[in-house]
Amino acid sequence: MAQRLKTDWILFLTVLTLVCFGLVMVYSASSIVAELQYHVSGTYFFLRQLGWAVVSFAILLYCMKRDYRRWNDARFAFAGLGIVLLLLLVVYFLDSASHRWLKAGPFSLQPSELAKPALALFLAFFLSGRLGAINDKHTLRPIAVSICAMALAVAVADLGTAVVLVGTSMVVLFVAGLESRYLIVCAVLGVLLGVGFIVMKPYRLARAIDFMDKNHKLLGIIDPHGHILGYAKQTASTSDPGYQQRQAKIAVGSGGVTGLGLMESRQKMLYLPEAHTDFIYGVVGEETGLLGCIFLLGGFLVVLWRGMRAYFRAPDEFGRYLALSVTVVVVLQAFINISVVLDLVPNKGIPLPFVSYGGSSLLSSLVLMGMLLSVSEHAG
Repeated sequence: MAQRLKTDWILFLTVLTLVCFGLVMVYSASSIVAELQYHVSGTYFFLRQLGWAVVSFAILLYCMKRDYRRWNDARFAFAGLGIVLLLLLVVYFLDSASHRWLKAGPFSLQPSELAKPALALFLAFFLSGRLGAINDKHTLRPIAVSICAMALAVAVADLGTAVVLVGTSMVVLFVAGLESRYLIVCAVLGVLLGVGFIVMKPYRLARAIDFMDKNHKLLGIIDPHGHILGYAKQTASTSDPGYQQRQAKIAVGSGGVTGLGLMESRQKMLYLPEAHTDFIYGVVGEETGLLGCIFLLGGFLVVLWRGMRAYFRAPDEFGRYLALSVTVVVVLQAFINISVVLDLVPNKGIPLPFVSYGGSSLLSSLVLMGMLLSVSEHAG
């Protein structure tokens, strides 16, 4: 007798609600920017995001109804990593300015976003077959090489996404039973590489300096001749690297408890850069207030709850680690984005899942949710 599948309607409706909420906020945050800065219709960004939402939801439904156990195959696990690495290599040469976008006419894709579902699938496949030997060198070497290759390729142009990928890997490996000494080595290596990639781009270094040493007192002691600060300001997009985060905090603080009302944000009127993308949480706080922020955070808590429920109820190890990887990717990314907007961590340029404008981010997030829903359906 065929197994009766049970859709996790709580998770499904939560994701649907977050996407719809995101569409409303994208329209509100982008309408003025579209007209004043880009000289297009006020609905330009909204309609593009709506189109991506329709396509991405269709893919979510396909993934949800497909038995996730069919993905427990080396062909899927390694092909996903290989395709993403190939796309990252191609975009590195085609997009000489930012090394981020693969463009074809009006269509554009950010390959680094596809690294998230690819990594989740790879971790689930690899760990499910080697849980008994997770600390063996024959397990550690290939998984370390794979994760490092993906993270390094992504970090060249998108350090924020690389942080999410490495953070997710460490959490999943910890749960899988990786010894603390290896985790410490990974953490130290990750910090060193992170510092290297920050120094590699002057604007990244400028943001880090502004966050940790705004008045440059410590930097003045370390580098009295100002060589480091001079390098950091070479290609900084603004002479004030902390400008975005300060404007975002003003937006959140202005909203109070109930907010100024939809479409009533003042900061989106060219005061807050990237108001409809990476810093959309600031507009959420300004227009919907503390209540809207709690609603949004509650949505991500539901994703965490249902993801962990699927992890504990999955009938096999592959399903467990697929559910865990997917959940950690989405929740960790949301946590980092909100922390950036509230000036709790340095600016990393990372979108808020389901809410920020960006077709690649929305596609990646909904593919991940389709995978999680598939595990939930078969977990019962």
